Amino acid sequence: MATHPAVLGRYFEDYVVGDVYQHPLGRTISEADNTWLTMLTMNTNQQHVNAHLAAQNPITGGRVIVNSGLTIALTLGLSVLDMSQNAVANLEMTDVRLTHPVYVGDTLYAESLCTGLRASKSRPYAGIVSMVTRGLTSEGDECISFTRSVMVATRESGIGQGHFPEAKTGPLTA
Repeated sequence: MATHPAVLGRYFEDYVVGDVYQHPLGRTISEADNTWLTMLTMNTNQQHVNAHLAAQNPITGGRVIVNSGLTIALTLGLSVLDMSQNAVANLEMTDVRLTHPVYVGDTLYAESLCTGLRASKSRPYAGIVSMVTRGLTSEGDECISFTRSVMVATRESGIGQGHFPEAKTGPLTA
């Protein structure tokens, strides 16, 4: 019998420049998701929460459009498992492009291209991973893209490892 320890994500040495990471999770955006984020961030644009007013918008075909802050946050979140689960710091996010509208009921997926790797000069336990991430609707429309750099722990650092508690009653047995 083998025990497989609780491990999530990749460490700095696991990345390869030029590799594409298709993130496994998708997420369907609900009306509540859009309304909550819009209200939480005090975004007063009624296009996100007022169907009557949104009916006048020729760009959206009269539909309520998802708050772009939610599109950014969700796409970033979908990428975490593969690209920054073991990050110790987000360093930069640039070149955000919103290229296709997102509506309530759309399901988003994300993928990232590793564009750069370098050892940290100031933190020997980590390296810098640079990437381009994009969000896709389930129909394959690219709705967002951005570049990002994160400081990711090395496996040798031990960061993000060994956190699972030991059961006081002992290990599970067959």
